[in-house]
Amino acid sequence: MTETAVKRQVVLDTETTGLSTADDHRIIEIGCVEIINRRLTGRNFHQYINPERDIDAGAMEVHGITPEFLADKPFFADVAEEFLEFVKGAELVIHNAPFDVGFLNHELAKLADQDATIDALCSVLDTLKMARDRHPGQKNNLDALCKRYDVDNTNRELHGALLDAEILADVYLAMTGGQVSLSLATEQPTQTDSQQTGHTIQAGSQQQRKVLKATDEEIAAHDAMLEKLQSTSGGQCVWLKSS
Repeated sequence: MTETAVKRQVVLDTETTGLSTADDHRIIEIGCVEIINRRLTGRNFHQYINPERDIDAGAMEVHGITPEFLADKPFFADVAEEFLEFVKGAELVIHNAPFDVGFLNHELAKLADQDATIDALCSVLDTLKMARDRHPGQKNNLDALCKRYDVDNTNRELHGALLDAEILADVYLAMTGGQVSLSLATEQPTQTDSQQTGHTIQAGSQQQRKVLKATDEEIAAHDAMLEKLQSTSGGQCVWLKSS
């Protein structure tokens, strides 16, 4: 019996002081959400960071984070070890990955004891590229994808790294599998009454089982959901393929 490989992904987003590392703009917030085997685990990494510089007015309009708020926050060097420990070896899932990866590498390059780049420590999946490949000629920003895949983003009045990472996790799971797993990877199956008493029901048991058949309304709702999955997955709904 072969063991199933564990796939660990970290959905990541950052907020910054501006748009370009060429002007020495810095990261001011990092938000990460962990997924293992397509299940949200409930583990995350979230940190505000003092950038040691001013924030562009245009950037503040996007994320609402002020220099005054960041004045007592740690520097990137103070949180780098914890951050790298969280993401190391995972596949990073990022919307517009070159932007965030570029800023993370810019921060790492400033550390005297760190010569690795983030894309050397992790593999990177760019959901913006994925969305553009699936939906050419359409809007593929995070808000547009939330609308397309019915992901709730009503709390997203301003950009925030952790909130955007949580939303992107839902979008990514919907975009790649047609559904979002609401259960946590750390959950353990609960014992049934028969397991608690030491008795098990074997396959092929003669014990009579009650069969509940779907109603016409439930069948119609099921068919409608399959058609929706077929549309959003670009014709890749496996349940329709097998029917």
